Amino acid sequence: MLKIVFMGSPEFAVPTLEALVADPRCQVCAVITQPDKPAGRGRLMTPPAVKQCAEAHAIPCYQPPILKTPEMFDLLTDLAPDFFVTIAYGKILRQAFLDIPRLAPLNLHASLLPKYRGAAPIQWAIMQGETTSGVCLMRMDAGMDTGPVYARQAIDLAPSETAATLHEKLAALSAQVLTQNIHRIANGSLTPVPQDGEPSAAPILQKSHGYIHFDTDAHALDARCRGLFPWPTAVVTYQGKRIAIHMTHALETHVSSPPGTILGLCPDSKALLVACKQGILAIHTLQPEGKKPMDAKSFFHGYRPEGEQFLPLV
Repeated sequence: MLKIVFMGSPEFAVPTLEALVADPRCQVCAVITQPDKPAGRGRLMTPPAVKQCAEAHAIPCYQPPILKTPEMFDLLTDLAPDFFVTIAYGKILRQAFLDIPRLAPLNLHASLLPKYRGAAPIQWAIMQGETTSGVCLMRMDAGMDTGPVYARQAIDLAPSETAATLHEKLAALSAQVLTQNIHRIANGSLTPVPQDGEPSAAPILQKSHGYIHFDTDAHALDARCRGLFPWPTAVVTYQGKRIAIHMTHALETHVSSPPGTILGLCPDSKALLVACKQGILAIHTLQPEGKKPMDAKSFFHGYRPEGEQFLPLV
C-alpha cells in the first residue's frame, strides 16, 4: 500500500485525487490545499474543490496559509508518505519538504515540458497558437517545473479549442497518466529523464492580459481569444463600454477597412465580422458590460454597430 500526501486546490486537481482514492493499492493519508477564499458576487468564503473532495472521502485535510513552517514540516514527516502527489497546488516546495517522501515528490503539469513552465500552461499554449498540448508527470525539484520527467502524454488541440475545453481534457488525462505510472515508479521500473528542449514560461494571467486590439493577424487574435476564455476573457470597448468576446474563429479574407471595424454579420448571421490587420475575426458570442452573453445576431440588431469600431481597452 502506497502512502500518499496529495497537494492540490482547484477543480482541475479533483480527477487525480479521485483516481488515487479509487486505487486499492494507494492510501491518501492527507490532503494539503489552499485556504478557503471569497468567491461569487456575495464574496462568500468558499472551500477549494480539492477540500470538498477530501471531505467527501473523509480524508484529513490541511489548509496552511504558509506551507514552509516547522509545524507543517513535522506533520508531513510524521505521516511518512511514500509519495507527494501535487497538481495545481499553487505553491513551490522547498528542498527540505521535497526530501520527505520515501520514494519521490511527484508533480503533474499541464504542458509538454519544458514548454510552458508556470501557473497558466493551458491558457498560454492556446494563446501562442500551439497545435498540441499534454501532461507531464515529473519528479519535483526546487525549481519552477524544472524536474526530470517520468512520463508525458500529448494530445492534439481542436481548431476551436478554448482554455475551458482543454482544462477538462487535461484534468482527465492527468489522472490517467498518474495511475498508469505511479506503481512503475514505486517498483523502480520507471525512472525520470531530464527535460530536453527550449523552455518557455506560462506566467499567471492577469485581467490586463485580456485587453486585445485588432491591429494584428486574425489567426493570432483568434488563438488569444480562445486561450483567454473563460477567464479573464478578451475585452474591447465599444461606445465607451466594455465588451467581452467569448467565442471566435479566424477568416483569411482580405479587407481594406481599418482594424477593429465592424463589417457586419456573416451570411448565416452566426458571427459578427471584424476587420484585423490581416484577415477577419468572426465573433460568435459577446457580452456587453452589465449584460448576459449574447449571440452575434442579437448583438448586431441590438447595437447596430456596422461601420463602427471596436477599440482597445486602455
